[in-house]
Amino acid sequence: MVTNRPGGTLYIGVTSNLQHRIWQHRTHAATGFTDRYNLERLVWFELHSDMSVAIQREKSLKRWRRSWKVALIQKTNPGWRDLWSDIAAA
Repeated sequence: MVTNRPGGTLYIGVTSNLQHRIWQHRTHAATGFTDRYNLERLVWFELHSDMSVAIQREKSLKRWRRSWKVALIQKTNPGWRDLWSDIAAA
């Protein structure tokens, strides 16, 4: 999940290359919703070895209430820290 600030607009997506996709969001190379709302801060992610499982999880999360998504973020990232540095060196 990416956001523009703690408690701000949330975006959920799926990718086969998280590092590259977040770089696209951060540099605004990916136009659309994330660019329009300046969603650059990676605040939560899950890794899956199977893309079909990842897509199903994305669809499920997108149906969640906002409060559930916020609770999921706060459970593992209570300060809404940008996790970019955690994946950038990987």
